[in-house]
Amino acid sequence: MSEALRKIPDHLWDGREELEVLVFDIAGEMFALEAVKVQEILDLLPETTVPGAKRFVGSVINFRGKVIPLADIRLAFGMQASQATIDSRIIVIELDIDGEPTLTGIRTDKVYEVTTLLKAAGEPPPSVGMQWRPDFIDCLVRRGGEFIIMPNLHRIFSVHHEHSATGSQ
Repeated sequence: MSEALRKIPDHLWDGREELEVLVFDIAGEMFALEAVKVQEILDLLPETTVPGAKRFVGSVINFRGKVIPLADIRLAFGMQASQATIDSRIIVIELDIDGEPTLTGIRTDKVYEVTTLLKAAGEPPPSVGMQWRPDFIDCLVRRGGEFIIMPNLHRIFSVHHEHSATGSQ
């Protein structure tokens, strides 16, 4: 795709010049989610493995009396699963899956901070040289000498939900 055709999705900034985000780490990479979508940040909880479930969302947790899926988005990005550490956390978000609001937990290696990112510092993912699917990334935001990845969780969960429905990985 030509550089001129690639752009940051409009839904991400929604006409704003700044975005308040929660920054977290997965496998040494900095990611961020819009802070208003975060329901809660939890210490690790006991997980129940779901027999026959795909590895991406292979277990569930009890969140305030509700059973919610626990996703490991590192698997969507082709990263290796890792062992939990003292810094590991679960971020609980609400996603629209098949038109239904669904609480979901996302396993992280570390949660850093809530901060503001500037739209002007955002760039679409490059079309070459990426080890990850570009449609899984809304944009990269430059902050200091590093990039923060804004994942497209809707796309990630949609693809994995479709694969689960068809029985493929």
